[in-house]
Amino acid sequence: MAGRIACGLFSGVAILLAVGTAFGQGMQTFKNERAAQRHCPSDTVVWLNISSANYHFKGGTWYGRTQRGYYVCKVEADKAGMRAWTSPE
Repeated sequence: MAGRIACGLFSGVAILLAVGTAFGQGMQTFKNERAAQRHCPSDTVVWLNISSANYHFKGGTWYGRTQRGYYVCKVEADKAGMRAWTSPE
């Protein structure tokens, strides 16, 4: 039981460090979709879930709906090491 908790905590900290580093490397975050689209007019705007470091596309179930997240440009998210969310089978 303690091992599972430690593993979960380690994973959570690793994700937070990855996302924090990404923010420091120039990935701009936005509270609304329109502002993100103005920042990257030729790119796709995605919703970045900062708890999981996954992003979601417009039209998807979780786009703009996770508890903690921001609108970001897909190219910047990819460069920062974020990844597209894939539905578990």
